[in-house]
Amino acid sequence: MKRTWIIVAAMACFLLYGCQAFEKKQQSGAAVELNGHYLYRSTLDSLTLGMNSEDSLRAAQQYIRQWAQDILLYDATVSHTNAQIETMVEDYRRTLYAQAYEERLVDKRMSKTITDSTVLALYQQMPERFKLDESIMKGMLVVVPSDAPNIQKLRQWMAAQSLDKIEKYAYQNASGYELFTEQWKTTTEIIRLVPMERADLENRLKGANHIEVADSSKIYLLQITDKNMRGEAMPVEYARPQIEQIILNARRVEFMRKERERLYNEAIQERKIHFYE
Repeated sequence: MKRTWIIVAAMACFLLYGCQAFEKKQQSGAAVELNGHYLYRSTLDSLTLGMNSEDSLRAAQQYIRQWAQDILLYDATVSHTNAQIETMVEDYRRTLYAQAYEERLVDKRMSKTITDSTVLALYQQMPERFKLDESIMKGMLVVVPSDAPNIQKLRQWMAAQSLDKIEKYAYQNASGYELFTEQWKTTTEIIRLVPMERADLENRLKGANHIEVADSSKIYLLQITDKNMRGEAMPVEYARPQIEQIILNARRVEFMRKERERLYNEAIQERKIHFYE
């Protein structure tokens, strides 16, 4: 590897500006220097780790060339920078600092508490905004082998929502069991569990609360306990995360408007802002 780095150093001299670069390489750990910028041997070592001499030489040579080109392009850009670019850089820097300050301020001082009444009020004010793009449902899913015993009884227990009997049966016979009577699932989530097309599921949901499909080895029994169809209004609890985000965004805008106004008024009172005629 030592011989490889001798060759790399020689190639670097040739690629950049002669052996002056080699002579300047007194910076601790540096392999190449260009216009006061240093490329360190540790970087090249990590790049070529595990390679044979020929491959490491080729990889190092390519990396050095790219690194040198980037440095030269940057230096050329800086040396020809005009006032407009400097202004853009300063504006971007100011924006980053302002955003970081805003994040800290909002996190520490803005209330995140949202009451049920606030959620309900917004839900009622904007009913058209909270329409379902796909149907949602609550219920249970039991997947059993095609030759499982007492499937008809299982159907009856699912229709009656006899959870104790269903869970006991599922423990003994099912290959899959999903209880979601307390949470909404979308048709997208259901078709990941049941071998059905979305359109078929949407269509069958309109007229039934029990849906059953089978493949070559299993039967999928889906019992619906509650549902809202595509195009209908979302239940409030389902829409709540979306509503809360709307409220927090609006609250943030107003919070920062007041904060900016406060800072400005303080600057005026403390005569930090000077107006010239």
